[in-house]
Amino acid sequence: MSRVPPDIEIAQAASKLPIADVAANLSIPAEDIIPYGHDKAKIGYDFLEGLNGKPDGKLILVTAISPTPAGEGKTTTTVGLGDGLNKIGKNAIVCLREPSLGPCFGMKGGAAGGGYAQVVPMTDINLHFTGDFHAIGAAHNLLAALIDNHMHWENQLNIDPRRVTWRRVLDMNERALRTITSGLGGFNNSVVREAGFDITAASEIMACFCLANDLNELRKRIGNITIGYTRDQKPVQARALKAEGAMTALLRDAFQPNLVQTLENNPALMHGGPFANIAHGCNSVIATKSALKLADYVVTEAGFGADLGAEKFFDIKCRKAGLHPDAVVLVATTKALKMHGGVPKGELDKDDANAIIKGCANLGRHIRNIGQFGVPVTVAINQYINDTEEEHLAIRNYCKEFGVECIVSSHWENGGDGAVDLAEQVIDLVNNHKSQFRPLYKDEVTLWDKTRRIARSIYGAEDIIADKKIRDQFAQFQEDGYGHYPICMAKTQYSFSTDPNLLGAPSGHDVPIREIRLATGAEFVVVICGAIMTMPGLPRKPASENIDVNDERRITGLF
Repeated sequence: MSRVPPDIEIAQAASKLPIADVAANLSIPAEDIIPYGHDKAKIGYDFLEGLNGKPDGKLILVTAISPTPAGEGKTTTTVGLGDGLNKIGKNAIVCLREPSLGPCFGMKGGAAGGGYAQVVPMTDINLHFTGDFHAIGAAHNLLAALIDNHMHWENQLNIDPRRVTWRRVLDMNERALRTITSGLGGFNNSVVREAGFDITAASEIMACFCLANDLNELRKRIGNITIGYTRDQKPVQARALKAEGAMTALLRDAFQPNLVQTLENNPALMHGGPFANIAHGCNSVIATKSALKLADYVVTEAGFGADLGAEKFFDIKCRKAGLHPDAVVLVATTKALKMHGGVPKGELDKDDANAIIKGCANLGRHIRNIGQFGVPVTVAINQYINDTEEEHLAIRNYCKEFGVECIVSSHWENGGDGAVDLAEQVIDLVNNHKSQFRPLYKDEVTLWDKTRRIARSIYGAEDIIADKKIRDQFAQFQEDGYGHYPICMAKTQYSFSTDPNLLGAPSGHDVPIREIRLATGAEFVVVICGAIMTMPGLPRKPASENIDVNDERRITGLF
């Protein structure tokens, strides 16, 4: 029996500081925050602009091995490490992404950490929060409405209904909306055309929101978005519809970073929420850069495994924002490594050091991959209560073969106290192992070769494959002047391959490319591989079945 209560009970029993006090501890005056209740707030633009010119702290990325149903605890470790750094007297802030409603009601659950390493208010954060996702969805769908409206009237831009590339979005897992026919019901209902929905976390507006440094850049990025093509195949940008002003107005308040706190009352910024399997997987640049001015150490995360989130953090976010990461913490658990070693989910509680050693091939691939970016790395074992010393020793010995320190951290059970050893190791890593950060590829490498390099260097693939239509699109984007864009891979998170059932560290496989999308606002090319969907579906038994409100009006069942 676990000695730790369910996450939601821990969060609801938390002793929270008024958000004005959390802000004051960061020297943010009360007049420079916009409270959303007593325990969450946005940081005002005037204060953020006043941070310009201040020195930056150290940037630490938390990433993980390839995810499994057993869980790895990347957000939990990010929060635990932030609390651990504060516990040893360091001035640290954690920077996280905002959760999407889709996974909360689907299979994954919430994204506010776990155990005694959480950000609060947990239920608010996972359900609506400060409305940022809704604002992003509204701005995205306003552009979709303007496109259809333009075609309904004179269509002076000569937009081809068959070549509209701008889909609508919804912050929910809804497979029935992946492909739709819109405009049915007669002339008054606009042009009949094939359309569809993506989840809001995959929206290009979300990407623009998370990559822009300020409102002016956000407006410019939105205006640059390619929404489709004319009948003579000329691209049409959002600015041609005079859309960027109203869309920026919808995003004005949302673009201010959100301030919350950990269970130990340490500050946390949560802002933006792109998925890493179908988008670029990092929190907003404005939140990260603000945190670097406010603290000596900033602990951030990137979604899913290091092959997806960390690669995009380095090759997209750091490249575009001019960030220089100082250290990486690679999270693993005994149960996840056992799954990668071939143990079924129902047998993971059994002591099996041999399966862990076999599963460490996945860990080793991620360690080598991070090494290609020149950033020093340490491995954190996110400890389960029933882990054994033999299992931990097997992982530590494996890491020694790479010259990498492996720290057992019990933050899930013990909060910041359980992460003190990890915090001290990270300080040593930052101080004594200078980062030589470099992206995986240079801007001038062709789009096709960038994609191939990711597949070969990060996924261990033999090559990428695509039919002639896709290869022609690569060539066309290159010819049209987009060859300097980075690549945003959309691929299953569960495997280095495009087969979600192929665990461990497969190599020699081909990566099939099904589709590519040009994101001229975000300034990257999305490469969609295998069977991955940009609008997920709900599982057979959605997590929503367990969520309710009790007689005390408290939300229950959220995890």
